[in-house]
Amino acid sequence: MRIACIGHRIWALNIYDRLAAGTDHTFLIFRSKVQFKVDALDDFKPHLVLFYGWSWIIQSDLLERHTCLMLHPSPLPRYRGGSPIQNQMIAGETKSKVSLFVMSDELDAGDLVGQQDLSLVGTLDDIFNRIENAGVELTRHVLKYGLQRIPQDHSKATYCKRRTSRDSQITNEELASKPAEYLYNKIRVLAAPYPNAYILTADGKKLMITAAHIEEGS
Repeated sequence: MRIACIGHRIWALNIYDRLAAGTDHTFLIFRSKVQFKVDALDDFKPHLVLFYGWSWIIQSDLLERHTCLMLHPSPLPRYRGGSPIQNQMIAGETKSKVSLFVMSDELDAGDLVGQQDLSLVGTLDDIFNRIENAGVELTRHVLKYGLQRIPQDHSKATYCKRRTSRDSQITNEELASKPAEYLYNKIRVLAAPYPNAYILTADGKKLMITAAHIEEGS
């Protein structure tokens, strides 16, 4: 089988490299948006295309020509959309799923082909490692057994927006109204490579907060 892999996030590229090293399939891996060329993809004539962790819209005609899979770290159909890990953790979620689905024109709405439990406890690196391991296992299952498609229940869909650096600010309102667990999760989930949490100081500067822990008050 010829498998094309398109990605840019480290955990996604790690999945591709592990799959290529551990199977007898033929792989073509594009490692950045700049490197990705549609003509090269078409010339490869892939049986399957993986767009794990991809952040850009894919043309409809490409989805019509090829069977494309996306990995989304949420319990689809819940938390469709951008920044799913950040939005789930800031919302206080501790349990999630890694979902593989067939891409369609509608955002994160295609048929599921696999899901695996994902813990959101620990550091962001811990979570990325779990996503990577789950992605490898789920994809190997698809390569071995084929696409076993299960339609999503669209009536249960929820959506989240992609977060920007402005959303990383811890505001005075949040400090006054939110519990420690909320602020801890916001700091924890905004570790590198994402825009770190910060507070604005009286002189207009950003004080970046890269780590935190919770202690009981005296």
